[in-house]
Amino acid sequence: MKAFQLVGGSADVDQTTALNDVAQPDPGPGEVLVRIGGAGACHSDVSLMEFSAAGPREVPMTLGHENAGWIEAFGPGHVAVPGLEVGAPVAVYGAWGCGQCLNCRKGMENYCLNISASGPGLSVDGGMAEYLLVPSARYLVPLEDTAPADAAPLTDAGLTPYHAIKASLPVLVPGSTAVVIGAGGLGHLAVQFLKALSPARVIVVDQRESALALVADLGADHTVVAGPEAAAEVRGHMGGRGAELVLDIAGYDDSLALAAAVVAPLGRLTVVGVGGGTLPFNFFGFPYEASVQSTYWGSITELQELLTLARHGGFEVHAAQYPLDQAADVYRQMVGGTLQGRAVIVP
Repeated sequence: MKAFQLVGGSADVDQTTALNDVAQPDPGPGEVLVRIGGAGACHSDVSLMEFSAAGPREVPMTLGHENAGWIEAFGPGHVAVPGLEVGAPVAVYGAWGCGQCLNCRKGMENYCLNISASGPGLSVDGGMAEYLLVPSARYLVPLEDTAPADAAPLTDAGLTPYHAIKASLPVLVPGSTAVVIGAGGLGHLAVQFLKALSPARVIVVDQRESALALVADLGADHTVVAGPEAAAEVRGHMGGRGAELVLDIAGYDDSLALAAAVVAPLGRLTVVGVGGGTLPFNFFGFPYEASVQSTYWGSITELQELLTLARHGGFEVHAAQYPLDQAADVYRQMVGGTLQGRAVIVP
């Protein structure tokens, strides 16, 4: 079968990735083979390419950590579960933990105490291929009538901001403000989740006016073009106050500096993006008792909630579908900043 793989060697997309012929996996005991219907392309994959160039990594490795498809086969010893039969459409939860630690027992394998950043397209072969080998049926969520290609980006681009926003709902009371830095694949969904789940005013910052136009149509109350005056303009929309929640979906030095400049005392600054930036901090230069946290995906139960919300039309995913042989071009667009919304690779 064909697979779009990270092969290492350079931060350049054409030198770091390749479309290769690989053997179709065969499920062993407890494993499930999923025929892929869609695999989301994520900016985190670009970070993997850069990390691959900077240091050693297990390559070749098939990319794709946002996956959905149909159950193709079970390995020996499978225990039947209603809704998880051969042919059933499923979303694949992508944070694979040990399954035994306290956090895994809570359903939060994304914060496994024994395994870090494990999952398809991150540490083992992912879903940008015809088939994906999943280690356990517990990572599969039935899709019912949602098409796998539509569900794929929800497993990360949807789940990550959903989790971050849900955790901050106690501070998003009437009269509060949420600032979203980055209006791309995650950001346009974050805006819709904020409007659906909270009464907060939503301000979005991005350097692309086309992306800002999209989120304005999706419910953002104010949009601000990134630049030297962005912090003052954001605060102007809040009457000079700070924001109860700031979601930095970029994670670069300049976006983190903006986030620190607009968060309110007692507010929350959540870093979602993996841009590798550093947050400026000193005692007198940061709002009192403002908390800072990073976030990594969400729980599998939150993915179930999100898929239910999607089935009831609670938001709209702006995503384009591409065949497997155009995956490299998708990442070129991503690196060049011309990709709008989300891209889904359909083998």
